[in-house]
Amino acid sequence: MGLRTKTALVIAGTAAIVATLIGLLVHHRTAEDQRRNAARAADAQLQDALDDYAAGIDSGALVNPRGLPATLRETITRRPVRATYLQHPGGGRDPVMWAAARIDGDVLAVRRSYAEQTRALTDLDQVLLGSGAAATALGCGLGIAVAATAGRRIGASARTAQRIADGDLTARVEPKGKDEIARLGAAVNTMADALSARLEAERRVTADIAHELRTPVAGLVTAVGLLPPGRPAELVSGGVDVLRRLVEDVLEVARLDVPGVEQAQREAVRLSTLARRAAAAAGGDGGGSAGDVDATVRGDVDVTVRTDATVETDPRRVERILINLISNARRHGAAPVTLEVDGHAVSVRDHGPGFPADLLTEGPRRFRTGARERGTGIGLGLTIVEGQAQVLGARVTYENPPTGGARVTLDLAPDTGQGPHS
Repeated sequence: MGLRTKTALVIAGTAAIVATLIGLLVHHRTAEDQRRNAARAADAQLQDALDDYAAGIDSGALVNPRGLPATLRETITRRPVRATYLQHPGGGRDPVMWAAARIDGDVLAVRRSYAEQTRALTDLDQVLLGSGAAATALGCGLGIAVAATAGRRIGASARTAQRIADGDLTARVEPKGKDEIARLGAAVNTMADALSARLEAERRVTADIAHELRTPVAGLVTAVGLLPPGRPAELVSGGVDVLRRLVEDVLEVARLDVPGVEQAQREAVRLSTLARRAAAAAGGDGGGSAGDVDATVRGDVDVTVRTDATVETDPRRVERILINLISNARRHGAAPVTLEVDGHAVSVRDHGPGFPADLLTEGPRRFRTGARERGTGIGLGLTIVEGQAQVLGARVTYENPPTGGARVTLDLAPDTGQGPHS
């Protein structure tokens, strides 16, 4: 149940409760006034009858009536008073207002019909019921209007916050008024400003460090080439190569962080061709086939083409994404590593422990590493995958299949492309 519905129901319920309470109060006060006035009228008639009875004049009053209510008879028997009593006979008969007193050992009573008052009270109840229904309907309409206005303003703030969360740090709320919703919008804008400044500072620091490291790393690469062959030279060469790739990855992440710097150079290409080239670049060549499905082994990567498609995309960036995914699967997963093409989508799967829960819910984050003993460390590879996919307008999804392992799917359909064909 949404906020608009809840607000409308609360206002409508409040209007209904208020209308009911007012109706009950009016009904009770009106009934009391009617009874009091009828009792006064009956008592005045009884007083005249008593005077006439004392003077020996027949006033039409009832003497020792057999239908006198027992409660009224008991009251005037105990004390020498005049008393009134409203009787509800039931059985479809109209109520009756009685007035009675004792005089010279006899009971003198008068009786007045209460039907007119009962009908007036019934008419009043119908009016109150109609007014209450109208007030409830009006309250419901007012609640819907108020809820719709508040809902639109809150919805605008929520959509802006979601755009900011999706990476659009230029999105801002336009606060209107000075109420809590306006303060919420201002808080979202403040958060976006602070986040933008922090990310920009982080990007600048990262880029500056990477640029500063580039020259000495290049010198190290040159110096390693001058070392005499042997195990020490191999160890140093491997470490320098890792450092060089890390510096290049940091610079690539820094470029991807700046909107508009990276532009896709699109061309029509078979997705299966890109998949095979990426598998070859990541681990060597080989070949083979199985049944109706095109299956190729590139090094230790199994390439399967279920349905091929021609896509308009940037081949270099797609290959970069797939190579990173294959490297991540090798480093943190377990063999066999498979690469499957199905229409506009290509997926990379390993058979290791799978992705950690926080990556599946939050997505990859740079410089975050998982528990190495579980083989789930995560560095810049997936961050680059996300950045390059954003440049391509593609979608990347992460999942742990029920049969085990981890699977990443790159879907190029949101960008452009023709229908799949074999």
